[in-house]
Amino acid sequence: MAKEKPNMNVVFVGHVDAGKSTCIGRMMFDGGAVSEQQMVKLREEAVKNGKAGFEFAYVMDNIKEERERGVTIDLSYKKLMTNKYQITIIDAPGHRDFVKNMITGASQADCAFLVIAAPAGVQPQTTEHLWLLRTMGVKNLAIAVNKMDAVEYKEESYKKVKEEVGKLLKGVGIDPDKTAFIPCSGLQGDNIHKKSTKMPWYTGPTILEQFDIFPAPEPPTNLPMRMPIQDVYEITGIGTVPVGKIETGIMKIGQKVIILPGRTGKGVNGEVKTIEAHHESLPEAPAGDNVGVNIRGIGKKDLARGDVICEASNPIPVVEEFIATITVINHPTVLAKGYTPVFHVHTAQVPCQFTELISQIDPRTGQSIKDNPDFLKNGDTAKVRIRPQGHLCLETQKDNPFMSRFAVRDAGATVAAGMCTEIVKRKA
Repeated sequence: MAKEKPNMNVVFVGHVDAGKSTCIGRMMFDGGAVSEQQMVKLREEAVKNGKAGFEFAYVMDNIKEERERGVTIDLSYKKLMTNKYQITIIDAPGHRDFVKNMITGASQADCAFLVIAAPAGVQPQTTEHLWLLRTMGVKNLAIAVNKMDAVEYKEESYKKVKEEVGKLLKGVGIDPDKTAFIPCSGLQGDNIHKKSTKMPWYTGPTILEQFDIFPAPEPPTNLPMRMPIQDVYEITGIGTVPVGKIETGIMKIGQKVIILPGRTGKGVNGEVKTIEAHHESLPEAPAGDNVGVNIRGIGKKDLARGDVICEASNPIPVVEEFIATITVINHPTVLAKGYTPVFHVHTAQVPCQFTELISQIDPRTGQSIKDNPDFLKNGDTAKVRIRPQGHLCLETQKDNPFMSRFAVRDAGATVAAGMCTEIVKRKA
């Protein structure tokens, strides 16, 4: 058997009607991952739901409710082979209510496409999406300027979007000159899988080619094994199967594991019985793989989304409190001591309280510019002390950057994002 191509997780993000799902569906169809018969079926269903033109989006939006509403609610995963990689595409919701799922998606991605509709340009959510991608550690980004058919494939429409987005990229510390901007049409199939003849002024890669231009992810297999649980399924004949992405380390059959924090905060012990990815059984799975596992001695009541499967010999800390560097992105007023929003950490959601604003920091230098500020406003970066109001597993940026990042959400918006720098462990 030939050496498997390295896996790369690519997340597509963007505003609700930017056409992310349509771009991906078109990519799957043109790449042969979806047959002509399936497409005919989806087209008929789209017309029946009064959503003609949504057939490509249906490839990804396979949840009934999503089809009827025309919005992506949860994450959807699809496989695609390119010359260099085995790509797992994550279609992340752009809709406000669904940002929490998008955070989970971004935290699993090696690189991202930000999809912007050419007629609409930058949307309020665009900045939020960029900050989240940055905080979640997604370094490699390309911009898909979609719906070029709606602006008659005009270069000036593309340039206008490029300029607007370029300003936002600079604001989050990404160099727009080193970022690929790809004019495309998901609906018509321009520059998605095949080069378009309608934009002779564009000479860069298609979206498919861009996948192979992204640098290969270097899986952090040298760190201790950590797998945050995304979902838990009951599968007949197998039993309880938690699924998620192995963030760091290598999971092996027979490995002794502990699932933390669990219901009690003390964790549950078990042993890895089977590992499966894309309906294949594996002896082991390295960081970067999305897998389903069955663990000896563990039932459905023992674990939930947000728990982390760890090496028993090297477990993740359950924290009493922690110190973090945060950036305030979108708070309606100001952020002060005592504030208790929900923290999204890997796949967990735990309310946490800001107990101390230690210092305000200059984000460009990392130097303190003001000790113990009274409050923080949008755009401020600060070092803060935080106390979880429930059981929370977290590591420091130094020990394991993959398990140190988080987003702070309140009333349906992302208020801040940050990473943990110091931990006070909970006493056993």
